[in-house]
Amino acid sequence: MSLEDKIAALATRVEVLEAEAEIRRLQARYMFLCDTPLPEHGVDSDAGRIDRIMALYAEDATWEGVGEYYDGQFGKLEGAPAIRAHFERFWGEKQDPALLLNCHYLTSEQIHVSGDTAEGQWVHMQPWLFSDGKAVLRSSRLNNGFRKEAGGWKITRTRTENVFVAPLAEGWASDYPSKMVLMAP
Repeated sequence: MSLEDKIAALATRVEVLEAEAEIRRLQARYMFLCDTPLPEHGVDSDAGRIDRIMALYAEDATWEGVGEYYDGQFGKLEGAPAIRAHFERFWGEKQDPALLLNCHYLTSEQIHVSGDTAEGQWVHMQPWLFSDGKAVLRSSRLNNGFRKEAGGWKITRTRTENVFVAPLAEGWASDYPSKMVLMAP
């Protein structure tokens, strides 16, 4: 292999590694922005949260829940306006009981880059704590798509399938914040 070929091969490997890192950050940012209370400093409204989430998505993206638990709960949303409307319903409607806490944990990561597109799979765990004292632990598998665009990588598909939902005992979390302050200057 010539020196030029070796340099080209190394450049390709670096591009793949950089793409994987950006996709990892993109997926983690999405989950971060979906946490309650919202940890993003300076965002005081649900509209601001949704704007930041939508900045992560391609205009032609899809968002769907699949499988026997999520089919009827989420369905399939096509295009940024439909995805935005979904988030506006979730955060815009007064929930009773109110959601006090949820935090997304990602594991079992697999990212496969192919040029300007990529696929990523994760397992996701998420505790939910409500104002009436009820709590659940949810787990899902994610199979997401990504595309490199002019401004960087964007999410083209969020696809989630339930693994389980488990009720947690009342009071399982005794101390939790009403707002997040770690990211404040």
